Amino acid sequence: MTSTVQDAVREPAPAAIEAPADRTRRLRVGGLMLVFALIGLGLAIFTNGGKATFQLVSGDLQNNLLGVPAQPVAIFLGLLGLVAAGAYVVRRVPQKYSGWLAVVLGICFIGAFLCWAAAGKTFPLANQFQGTLNFATPLVLGALAGVLCERAGVINIAIEGQFLVGAFTAAVVSSTTGSAVAALIAAAVSGVLMAWLLAIFSIKYLVNQVVLGVVLVVFASGITGYLFDQFLQEDAESLNTPSVLSAVKIPGLGDIPFIGPILFNQTILVYLTYIAVAVVTFVLFQTRWGLRVRAVGEHPKAADTVGIRVKRVRYSAVLWAGVLAGLGGAFFTVGYAGSFSKEMTAGNGFIALAALIMGRWHPIGAMVAALFFGFATQLQSQLQIIQTPIPGELLLMAPYLATVIAVAGLVGRVRAPKADGEPYVTE
Repeated sequence: MTSTVQDAVREPAPAAIEAPADRTRRLRVGGLMLVFALIGLGLAIFTNGGKATFQLVSGDLQNNLLGVPAQPVAIFLGLLGLVAAGAYVVRRVPQKYSGWLAVVLGICFIGAFLCWAAAGKTFPLANQFQGTLNFATPLVLGALAGVLCERAGVINIAIEGQFLVGAFTAAVVSSTTGSAVAALIAAAVSGVLMAWLLAIFSIKYLVNQVVLGVVLVVFASGITGYLFDQFLQEDAESLNTPSVLSAVKIPGLGDIPFIGPILFNQTILVYLTYIAVAVVTFVLFQTRWGLRVRAVGEHPKAADTVGIRVKRVRYSAVLWAGVLAGLGGAFFTVGYAGSFSKEMTAGNGFIALAALIMGRWHPIGAMVAALFFGFATQLQSQLQIIQTPIPGELLLMAPYLATVIAVAGLVGRVRAPKADGEPYVTE
């Protein structure tokens, strides 16, 4: 039975000769890479002389400063990025390594841009990466929730709604009990309740999953907004004053220069995110349950034929995803901001969906994409602080422009699980 299920989810072998569609995609993506490489080189050429100073430790302006000659470094990075883009276009490396060329280009472009922006100034690099992790944490949890659902064949547009309900519940429970653990548990439970609504209507009653997801988002926005106006706003002292989780330093790891304070001096919710990425990756690709989840998302009829209960597997995947999305919502209140406010998730659930697509429905890829979006979001605020000569409106648009470009351009054509969004009716 296991071999039959594995056949149902096995990826097709790559063709030895490049297909016309693959060639078209390579040229399209390569053209976009060349545009970014030329922009990076242009920024390098117009970079002011002198040094770009990068602050390596948050709050320490006297020590731990790294100064680099801005223009020479920017020009080197711009040329290296141009070489990487050109190598991608002419396919000078094996196809399985071509993605690394995009990574090299991204690093070179960001490096050249930062040299241009920080020339003659001090750029808080430690704050940049700390903020990246803060913004990315709920996105990672939301994207993992989406991976579990869509690998099982259920489209989860309702992540934004699960975020809102999780944030609201965590704020209220933390305010009334004073317990961070109780707040996280309550947020997870509320996420499961929202996931149960998604599961019952999409799996049992066969409601269109995209429409259902939008309805659940509107429902969550309405119910949390109503409860906020009726109760939290009237009695904010006792219902909307949650305590924010304190950072817990991991001995030894937290003392590693530069990365230690960023990665290993975090709240318990951030550490749970690290664990969630590893657990979801292991469970999906190394366990029998994960194999069944992928089977019902690719070919539910074949899975049913070998004795897998398709609906039960889909229910379990969606409900576990609700736990992750609820915890992601809790980050907006007890993990970072404190008090709850209406629409405070600000569309991050939909950004998590974009990270899911950009990551090609893989937990590791979704995490990397979420970090990319978090980096872009934090970067716009840092550039405003150092007064970069870029209009503020363009800086505010930057994270969303980066999302659109990354999903539509760099990712290109991707294949979702074959049965994603298709209800299954037992014959």
